[in-house]
Order: sequence, then C-alpha cells, then structure tokens
Amino acid sequence: MGSGWRRLSSRTAYENPWIRVREDAVLRPDGAPGIYGVVEVRSPAVFVVPVTDAGEFVLVEVDRYAIGRSSWEVPAGGSDGQDLALAAARELREETGYAAREWRDLGEVFSLNGVSDAPGRVFLAVGLEPVGGAETEAEGITGLRLVSRDALSAMIAADEITDNESLGALLKALVVLDREAAD
Repeated sequence: MGSGWRRLSSRTAYENPWIRVREDAVLRPDGAPGIYGVVEVRSPAVFVVPVTDAGEFVLVEVDRYAIGRSSWEVPAGGSDGQDLALAAARELREETGYAAREWRDLGEVFSLNGVSDAPGRVFLAVGLEPVGGAETEAEGITGLRLVSRDALSAMIAADEITDNESLGALLKALVVLDREAAD
C-alpha cells in the first residue's frame, strides 16, 4: 500500500449499485493489528463550479437526507460510468438548467479519504447560457443562487456553505481565476 498500512484480508460488508463497504483486517503503520472500514464509490463524482459572464458563482441548495437539512453546494453528482466531462455538463444542466460555452478541468479530488475511496473531478464552467432541462425536484434541489465573489466569501465565513466537496471545488476554481486575473 506504500503508506505503512498493510491489508491482511478484506470482506464486503455491504454493496449496492453505487457503493461497496468493505472491512479490512490491517496492520497499522505502527505494526499493531486493526480493522479498517472503507466505503468505495463505484464511479467518480464530478463537481462543477459555474461562473456567469458577470463573475457570479452559481450555487444550488440541496435537501440532504444524510445530514437532515439543506446545503448550499456547487452542482455535482456521480458520473455513472460516463465520460467525466460529459457527466459534468449533464449535472450542470440537470441541477441548474444552464450549459457552458467553455470548460476547464481543474483536477482530481477525493472525498472523505479517511474512510472512503471516492474520487472526483472538478470542472470550471464559464460562459453560461440558460438551456432549461433542470430536474431540480428529482435531484432534491430546493433553490438556486447566483452570488458575487464577495457574497461567496461571506457565505463561507457565515457557515452557509459547509459541504467540504463544494468548498474544495470552489477553492480550486478561485486559485485558477486569481491566476488568470493576475496575468
């Protein structure tokens, strides 16, 4: 495994079409035996940071079953085995009703990597055009908000955006946008 951990055995504790939960007997980096539970996500996720021509970030409010409340997030979802760029475009349309003229691949991320193997890809979507086709009810989306960069910072500071995947995707996008603005 290269990290000091050594898997001795593994068993599937649960699985469905989207995830597999495995329990591994391991030797920890200190040499002591242990058990490690890992959630494996079957298909990578995609995270889209949509930015309008006016420089506004598009966020969606999602009713999240797992935490029992709504959450402001970037559009995102599973790739379901689809090409990641195509999946990102699909998620943007489904969750916001927008399409983008230009896409930038901002790189790979991993969600909850202390307990899961859940890879994802972050995309910056610019040149947004309303195209319809949003499936907000099916996606659990209860709101859509266009926010300036200052408003985005204020939402983060006020704990209005608490989804770590969205925070990571926004950080990657802000780094790229800042570099482009400096050039």
